[in-house]
Amino acid sequence: MEWFHKRKQTKKQKFDEEIKASGGLVDPRNPSRRGFMSMAGTAAIGAMGVAGANTLVQLNGGAKADGEPIPVGAMLPYTGWGAEDSRNFEAGITLAVDEINSFGGVLGRPIEVHFEDTKEITAETVTSAARRLIDRHEVHAIINGYNTLSVRAEYDTVADAGIPYIHDNTQYGHQFSVKDNFDRYYCIFQDDPSEYYYGSGLIYFLDELEKLGKWKRPNNQFVLFSGSIDYAITIAAAIRDTAPQFGWELAIDDVVTQPVDDWGPALVRAREVAPAIIAATHGFPTDQTGLVTGFAENPTNSLVYVQYALQQRAFLDIVKETGEGVFCSTTIGTLQDEIGNAFSRRIRDRWGEDMTPMVAGQVYDSYYLWAIAAARAGGTGVPYDGIEQNKKVCHFLRESIYRGVVGTIRFMWGQAATPYPAETNDPSLGMPTIMMQCQDWTKDVVFVGPSPYDTADWMTPPWTTG
Repeated sequence: MEWFHKRKQTKKQKFDEEIKASGGLVDPRNPSRRGFMSMAGTAAIGAMGVAGANTLVQLNGGAKADGEPIPVGAMLPYTGWGAEDSRNFEAGITLAVDEINSFGGVLGRPIEVHFEDTKEITAETVTSAARRLIDRHEVHAIINGYNTLSVRAEYDTVADAGIPYIHDNTQYGHQFSVKDNFDRYYCIFQDDPSEYYYGSGLIYFLDELEKLGKWKRPNNQFVLFSGSIDYAITIAAAIRDTAPQFGWELAIDDVVTQPVDDWGPALVRAREVAPAIIAATHGFPTDQTGLVTGFAENPTNSLVYVQYALQQRAFLDIVKETGEGVFCSTTIGTLQDEIGNAFSRRIRDRWGEDMTPMVAGQVYDSYYLWAIAAARAGGTGVPYDGIEQNKKVCHFLRESIYRGVVGTIRFMWGQAATPYPAETNDPSLGMPTIMMQCQDWTKDVVFVGPSPYDTADWMTPPWTTG
């Protein structure tokens, strides 16, 4: 029987090579739905999320994506301070669209993405980008990462066209805008939780560290540096609301003007207080590098929390070992589980090891979410004249529960994603607010909460006494 085992192994090797050549998307021996389903549980399926891939195959009924393309828009800040994230957003979008089209697109129609630059993310640049996508390219939807600094200026342009707009602006204000003006903004969705949950989440996480005996605060002093934009101000407000309930005193509560060229004066004041924690909520990664490296020159016995920046590979490459022990959080990021890790590998295999899959996953899931809703609705609608059809798409978006690489997207009031554990104690019904820490700057950050998404224990920062 030895010859049989050798022949079987040879066929398997050939099959594996064919799978690799096809991008790992279908079984080349049997490209039917049954053949696709037979591959469930492989790395290929894990990379795209079993639910999304299988659902599209079923909805498309085996159709090939050879119909008239569906134009979709993406507004990304390519030439502004968000350029690094834009690079990763584009990769996530491209991967999702390639996969979706390989499954038949939306009822046999392939997706065709048009990208526009929002530059420094002002109200003018974002609104102009939306108008170009709608008027020039006649997109049936706009799906992208964040354009937070526009503070919803583009909403009316999108609402006039009546097309779905899915973004990751992470704004509490979004929820109230949609809730209070639903007839106007029914088509606008924020598929991550609001920034408010960063602030309260930080305080609850510190409490959890203490309860588990992983950290003991040296005092009750809390130093807070908030940025000057709406995003940072809201996070800081949540900290102010929550911190006193846990015995914290805000020894310093300052607003820094963005961008911050010199953290020196702020750090001098912080060192005089020697607080238990220094938290900066302003969220510009390029600015946060100065805070981390500046603190490391003369550290106090303080934890250091920076908003958002730590997850970027480019940020770690700048701060290097001074970032080890620093922590931050995100309300949306690619998980370090079987599905998330497979996706991360696909991103880096295609675009390079310097990519940040944690960021790319945000928009990757958004495109699957919309494509499934559009297929369930029976197709998409053009701007203006297709409003009634797009209302059907929005209906299916609202009722979706989609488990992707960033966790579960399920919309709560104001058409924003439900956060776990803040608004649900069921991890299958909410998107986790991930707490992450740099423990080795040459590697990706690790997740230190919440359970069951944590991948490592909390590490005592090397400059502290524990």
